Amino acid sequence: MALANATVQSGRHGPPGSPRGKQSGQINRNAGTWFLVLPALIPILILSVGPLLYGIALAFTDAQSGRTRSTQWVGVLNFQDLLHDGLFWESFRIGLVWAVGVTVPQFVLALGLALLLNENLRMRWLARALAIIPWAMPEVVVGIMWRLVYNPDAGILNETIRDLGLGDGRDWLTGLATALPAVILVGVWAGMPQTTVALLAGLQNTPHELHEAAALDGAGAWRRFRTVTWPALRPVALSITALNFIWNFNAFALVYVLTNGGPGGRTRLPMLFAYEEAFRYGQFGYAAAMGCVMVAVISVILAVYLAGRLRGGEDR
Repeated sequence: MALANATVQSGRHGPPGSPRGKQSGQINRNAGTWFLVLPALIPILILSVGPLLYGIALAFTDAQSGRTRSTQWVGVLNFQDLLHDGLFWESFRIGLVWAVGVTVPQFVLALGLALLLNENLRMRWLARALAIIPWAMPEVVVGIMWRLVYNPDAGILNETIRDLGLGDGRDWLTGLATALPAVILVGVWAGMPQTTVALLAGLQNTPHELHEAAALDGAGAWRRFRTVTWPALRPVALSITALNFIWNFNAFALVYVLTNGGPGGRTRLPMLFAYEEAFRYGQFGYAAAMGCVMVAVISVILAVYLAGRLRGGEDR
């Protein structure tokens, strides 16, 4: 009887070296892999994918605040209203100006700082520690600190201007012409450390022998950077720039603390606009539609950007 059972099992799965046996082993390995991944995958599905799908579904309803109010399916009506909402598209334009205005200087300054910190300087460890301090500070604390810096009466910026005899200073965060540049400056300062750390890691992975070989060939500092450093750093630069653009466009806490979208909506980013629609006016469905549009447009912009950069890298 035992021999018959063994024969049946062998007929089903085959000997270990047979194709059927290999297939069974692969299935078992895949099952074991999924079993190990599930503890990390379940929180992602619950906390990220689930709310995303719920938000997309909410965008096709007239959901509003109020416990007794029933929610009705309205199709694409919210998106049609968005097409004619000039305030939303103005906030979208401001968001793009903010995202580009923060991301580009962030990258340029972080690249220069990373190159400096990569040199064999005295007390380099201390300089590296000081460089990441803004990254360790919560955005709310950064916003409060810079509100004190920009304070029109006792802020250090206006005090410095008065001491240097350059004028009486101004109210930077409430001026129509100065509010957005002032907020962009704070965004660059707060986000530069993470870009610096990423670029510094890329620089440290560049083989030092390549720089020595280029120097022996008579290449100057700029030529070594262009032919050795930048090609090795390009993948890191591409990734961190794309991530910074997404993070900056979706910024909320920093601008909320600094200006709350003022003055006159000059710093009202799309996330602030959606927040007001949802939690000030109770238009949850309309705010969800805004979120869907923002995700779609940013995804298209990033796809075009990444495709162009990758194509440019292949051409070189």
